[in-house]
Amino acid sequence: MRLSSAFLFLSGAQAFIPGLNGRSPIQKLQSMAGDVGIPCEDECALESFPNLPPSVHPGVLSGQAMMDLLDHAKQNGYAIPAVNCVSSSGINACLEAARKNDAPIIIQFSSGGSQFYGGKGLDNSNYRAAIAGAVSGAFHVRTMAEQYGVPVILHTDHCSKQLLPWVDGLIAASERYFETHGEPLFSSHMIDLSEEPIEENIEICKDYLKRMDKVGLLLEMELGITGGEEDGVDNTDRPVEDLYSKPEEIYQTYDELKSVSDMFTVAAAFGNVHGVYKPGNVKLEPEILNNAQAYICDKLGDAAPENKLPVSFVFHGGSGSDVADIQRSLGYGVIKMNIDTDTQWSYWEGIKIFESKYHDYLQGQIGNPEGEDKPNKKYYDPRECLRAGEVNTVKRLEQSYADLKCQNILGLGMATEAKNVLGPRRGGLPV
Repeated sequence: MRLSSAFLFLSGAQAFIPGLNGRSPIQKLQSMAGDVGIPCEDECALESFPNLPPSVHPGVLSGQAMMDLLDHAKQNGYAIPAVNCVSSSGINACLEAARKNDAPIIIQFSSGGSQFYGGKGLDNSNYRAAIAGAVSGAFHVRTMAEQYGVPVILHTDHCSKQLLPWVDGLIAASERYFETHGEPLFSSHMIDLSEEPIEENIEICKDYLKRMDKVGLLLEMELGITGGEEDGVDNTDRPVEDLYSKPEEIYQTYDELKSVSDMFTVAAAFGNVHGVYKPGNVKLEPEILNNAQAYICDKLGDAAPENKLPVSFVFHGGSGSDVADIQRSLGYGVIKMNIDTDTQWSYWEGIKIFESKYHDYLQGQIGNPEGEDKPNKKYYDPRECLRAGEVNTVKRLEQSYADLKCQNILGLGMATEAKNVLGPRRGGLPV
């Protein structure tokens, strides 16, 4: 059952509304800006957005506010880009892109990305580093999302059966955060048991959904297999039939999870493949999603929703997909598309272009085309090449926002140019 906006969670003398995530005077004190005493001005201080439901506000969403945003996406035929991040620099690029496109964004961490965020110098026994890294990243997102003035869904990506202790640790962190703030630390988690028998997949997901629903967390579950390779999971040799979900399976999943809560999405397989290389004979078949929606509506009869889209679908393996296939899927209930391969390349490409542009200044600490004794510090300052990666990623995400019809969603208009951002006293480089 969806958390009600009328339900109050009491913590000492304070009252919070865990499902709504609105910006009442009591709740505004619980923003990250309020918690840590940093300025919250201009768009950061907005109660809501002109074009979105009133519950949707700047910062991380969960509970009812998150559901209202996802419902708005489905009703208006757009999907929100979901970007895998491994650093604060990548997160900031996503937030910058969201504001530039006047739109929401989903920021997500994989287990490997979480471990990297925590640092490869930290032992990962019992997923210690992956848990700590994801929690650290969550607090960074919470702090900066408000400052950029955009709504963010904070998610974790593929969690196979062996990785369940990782998500257990993150759900526990959300439960502790909920006790103080009336909302979870994260917005949602993906449980990926697509390699297990469907009955086991559904039963484990139901158990997690029961726990997660109590604090306003959404569950994303996967049916079928996403081909290709990502984050150490290699499905390049899986049978072709595994890459296509059946309407009966999608209905079974919908029916079982709906009996627990409506706070779930389904990553159904319709030929999706991670990466941009040729997937053999596999091709995208978005019509699978349309057929499944029709099948479920037939099962529901008069209880079917008016828009005939009972399931909220997630598009995995979207990198390199034909724009026509992407946009067809939006009309079939896709409200989220994962983007990883393309943004990995865009970040690296930005650094590569920077190195090429300033190559002769990057061969030593001293000495460049301007003279043997000229210093090169401002060229090899890591802020310069990392910023080049960010700028190129923002540019690539603008294409994703356009492909997903997810531009000018918030109603804020164009972002004003940031001021006083040159950095080192000698000025930043033109990247």
